[in-house]
Amino acid sequence: MRVADPQEVRAHLLAAATAGTALTYSEVLERLGHRFTRPKMRALCKTLAAVDEAAEAAGEPELAVLVVRQSDGLPGQGWWTGSWEKHRFTGEWTGPAAHQLIDRLQRQAFDYWQARNGN
Repeated sequence: MRVADPQEVRAHLLAAATAGTALTYSEVLERLGHRFTRPKMRALCKTLAAVDEAAEAAGEPELAVLVVRQSDGLPGQGWWTGSWEKHRFTGEWTGPAAHQLIDRLQRQAFDYWQARNGN
């Protein structure tokens, strides 16, 4: 199942980071050849965690933060619960403070990968 392939998922996230754009869960699943379903999204979230673990080990900025809900442009609950310890964010997972954190983390990924890829 392509959704469980960290290298393929990472490749899509690197392309998004280099382009300076976030992707919705549906867009990532579509690029992997799947339509959006809750089970596919849960499988994708597990893969995103593996992608971020590898990025952290390599000293790279996280990439899972680039995958967001279409409704509000923020990552889903799994991202928030999985990254709480790293970011110590204690606010609501929606609203201005959440957007501020996500904007900062996405900007780090965009800046890093655009510089590495000559953009």
